[in-house]
Amino acid sequence: MKKFNFRKVLDGLTAASPVGSSGGGSGSGAGGSVHPGGTAGAAGTPREEIQETLTSDYFQICKTVRHGFPYLPTALAFDPVQKILAIGTRTGAIRILGRPGVDCYCQHESGAAVLQLQFLINEGALVSACADDALHLWNLRQKRPAILHSLKFNRERITYCHLPFQSKWLYVGTERGNTHIVNIESFILSGYVIMWNKAIELSTKTHPGPVVHLSDSPRDEGKLLIGYENGTIVFWDLRSKRADLRAYYDEAIHSVAWHHEGKQFMCSHSDGSLTLWNLKSPNRPFQTTIPHGKVQRDGKKPESCKPILKVEYKTCKNSEPFVVFSGGLSYDKPCRRPSLTIMHGKAITVLEMDHPIVDFLTLCETPYPNEFQEPYAVAVLLEKDLIVVDLTQTNFPIFENPYPIDIHESPVTCTEYFADCPPDLIPVLYSVGAKHKKQGYSNKEWPISGGAWNLGAQTYPEIIITGHADGSVKFWDASAITLQMLYKLKTSKVFEKQKVGEGKATAEIVEEDPFAVQMMYWCPESRIFCVAGVSAYVIVYRFSKHEVNTEIASLEVRLQCEVEDIITPEPETNPPFPDASSQLPPVKSLSGSTNTVAGEGTMKDSIPCLSVKARPVRMPPGYQADLVIQLVWVDGEPPQQITSLAVNSAYGLVAFGNCNGLAVVDFMQKTVLLSMGTLDLYGSSDPYQRQPRSPRKSRQFAAGLTELSDSPVSLELERCKSPTSALRTHTSSVALGICCIRFPDHVNGHCTSPTSQSCSSGKRLSSADVSRANRRGPGRPPFRKAQSAACMEISLPVTTEENRENSFSRSRSSSVSSIDRDSKEAITALFFMESFARKNDSAVSSCLWVGTGLGMVIILSLNLPASDDLRQSEPVMVSPSGTVLTLKGAVLTFACLDCMGTLTHQPYEVWRDPHSADDGDKTRKRKLVMHSPSSSQDMGDHQFAVICSEKQAKVFSLPSQTCLYVHNITETSFLLRADVVTLCNSVCLACFCANGHIMTLRYLSN
Repeated sequence: MKKFNFRKVLDGLTAASPVGSSGGGSGSGAGGSVHPGGTAGAAGTPREEIQETLTSDYFQICKTVRHGFPYLPTALAFDPVQKILAIGTRTGAIRILGRPGVDCYCQHESGAAVLQLQFLINEGALVSACADDALHLWNLRQKRPAILHSLKFNRERITYCHLPFQSKWLYVGTERGNTHIVNIESFILSGYVIMWNKAIELSTKTHPGPVVHLSDSPRDEGKLLIGYENGTIVFWDLRSKRADLRAYYDEAIHSVAWHHEGKQFMCSHSDGSLTLWNLKSPNRPFQTTIPHGKVQRDGKKPESCKPILKVEYKTCKNSEPFVVFSGGLSYDKPCRRPSLTIMHGKAITVLEMDHPIVDFLTLCETPYPNEFQEPYAVAVLLEKDLIVVDLTQTNFPIFENPYPIDIHESPVTCTEYFADCPPDLIPVLYSVGAKHKKQGYSNKEWPISGGAWNLGAQTYPEIIITGHADGSVKFWDASAITLQMLYKLKTSKVFEKQKVGEGKATAEIVEEDPFAVQMMYWCPESRIFCVAGVSAYVIVYRFSKHEVNTEIASLEVRLQCEVEDIITPEPETNPPFPDASSQLPPVKSLSGSTNTVAGEGTMKDSIPCLSVKARPVRMPPGYQADLVIQLVWVDGEPPQQITSLAVNSAYGLVAFGNCNGLAVVDFMQKTVLLSMGTLDLYGSSDPYQRQPRSPRKSRQFAAGLTELSDSPVSLELERCKSPTSALRTHTSSVALGICCIRFPDHVNGHCTSPTSQSCSSGKRLSSADVSRANRRGPGRPPFRKAQSAACMEISLPVTTEENRENSFSRSRSSSVSSIDRDSKEAITALFFMESFARKNDSAVSSCLWVGTGLGMVIILSLNLPASDDLRQSEPVMVSPSGTVLTLKGAVLTFACLDCMGTLTHQPYEVWRDPHSADDGDKTRKRKLVMHSPSSSQDMGDHQFAVICSEKQAKVFSLPSQTCLYVHNITETSFLLRADVVTLCNSVCLACFCANGHIMTLRYLSN
């Protein structure tokens, strides 16, 4: 696995940066282009006011726990006394699970697959047998399990191991049919070997095959039962070193299980049969059954079935014994799902599973093999799940699994992390989510309850939100070591179900998973939650403790880059800022979508990809859809996927953008305030004065992605290429910060600019192809390098010799020619905050900061009603401030610091239940918090804006717009995600790079 390097705190932002280019990605920063209207220089005031306290000693990385299901499981073991479970995997990993919160991970250095696991019951130790024919003894008594001893078999392959309860001898069967005995204390071979040719009769000349089973007799631990693959069974006396009896069957053996009295044993075979043998008459089994075989009319033997891979035979004192086995189904049902069969007396119950069965164990009350076993549960390890069946109830319900192993039940497409949330949030989400949980679970406690769980000193609440490919959103409590699911939201419920043959409009954007969650934005204080889906829609949710039955309001937005052919535009041809009202489409019905799909052969226009439910919808307590905003087709072109999203509860606004432009919606008044192309946002402030390009000339390239060749050179260049270009692709299962990204190795080469890359040849992929190629799932290839974070759409300029020569050497911001060629510029970051919008401002005002894929930052002023009483009636005005800042690379994040260097949070509205029974004025009036409680005093006459792109970080002083500090973070890679965080009462910039590095940069701190 790729190791993550946690670099020391860098000093790149603590010195003045002259204009120029930076040398390396991790050294002291210098360079970067100077923004219009500002200079890159040192300001004495911040250095005098702010004392830096962060040092590299404050940072240390350590592994805590792995969330999710073990990848490719192969083995299962259970300690019935300590009540802990161990799972081995094909990659050599071992997960040890106990009570909720007890979760330990350890890894074999060899990486060989784990074949079998055996607990030293109640001794805090575990034996693992691996595919490289090595045995390992693990010590579980220490905080981090470690290997005490290892034993390597050089000449024979290990096939089966058995460790009796309270025994010091480990029996090891091999592929050659021999059985070795290992001293568990010294972990060396004892020298006692049961050779296969001595175990079978001397008259038998054929090899019995590998050892498939080993077990000691419940009555006498000095006798060992050996099962061979070809159907031979040998009962070996360890003291006299000879076989007491031998039994033969004409079908291959897969497993053997003892009756607790030690007089009988049961075998499972390859023809789907179970045979019961008595030690007194080993010549033939006294009972043979094929549980799932069809009984022949003429009284002949039932038809053969699929092999029974494992059987367990457990006795009860007050009832019939349990016979549990996997496999053995009839061949006439080839499409039947994997199943576990439970036979109790004459009753046969078949439990169908969602995934293939890897292994199972019957959990019993006693560890002693010579007592009534009294089974109470069956732990079933599936390829992608772990379930435990309750045997004490006649309908065999399953236990509710407390582990977060279903985190990838549907592929995770985006994640968000929130620390220090309001303390009442977790209980509220849990109480609401508990009402939605599935019924039919066992009413008993989870039986795997061992281990000790230390909560530690961490007390602040943490919440992780995951968005999934099926449109579901899960809220997880991450305050403790383990994850606990609090609440699940299904965003697809606001849309009509697509009938067979319909949904062609959606298929042109994404063929699979039309409800996949692409972006999320959550305000914990106001409990406003916003979701952007892959089918170009945004849903605004409000939280309520009351059930309602109401219609879902919806809006449709035309957001398309509409430009005319302009050969030599004059400066005055660019309007300063078009009137917002002129850009607004007519407001649609708020009761749902009223458009109908265009007929075959006609151009699609003003049609959303999905249909919102037009009838009243019952919404249970929890998050309830307040508004659905959908982008529509324009002149036959499908809407582009959303690339940025921001919500502010105090302003009552939601903003989102894509490669065409920006839209701002008032979700309180349910109106569209702004719908405009990115180039129009600049007005006359565009520093490059780009010439718009006619969309008709580039329409043939607008919805495609050029497929790069898979040659080693192109793949290497792809590694360091930024995914956040000025144009983005339509992919459903990618988002910044996805936990399933496969990170590439460090690239020693040039970082290419997608906007300046020459792509003269290559196969165009449809958006559906891109979605299928990037989605991580069963039978699908992994993500391609680090481009899975957020891919891009590449415009295809005419290739010339000059372009071909310089295509891989230009950086994004310095390539003016590439900017000239791009009439589309993606909106990559949005941020609402109270700041100085212009140089001559004397007080802060409401603003929307807009970042683009070309590294441009545009500040828009928001004119809100003076009093809250007028908020529902007076319009909100959005206007340009004229301020444009620049960085190198696509803008990722914004942050605002006050004059003392303290991080200031966005304004927010204190949560109130929108459907509360009390409709008094005191309850219904909005309570707004306009700045952070930590900076409740006067914010001073200036503030600092921190802006980070995928290549560079800058700190600006406002309102002077002076660039105080510049740091070129990386030249050979690019950032996937960045955020400004508070640590030890100081502020730092945390960056996650595509080469696998996590970097922290200190700058202004108190």
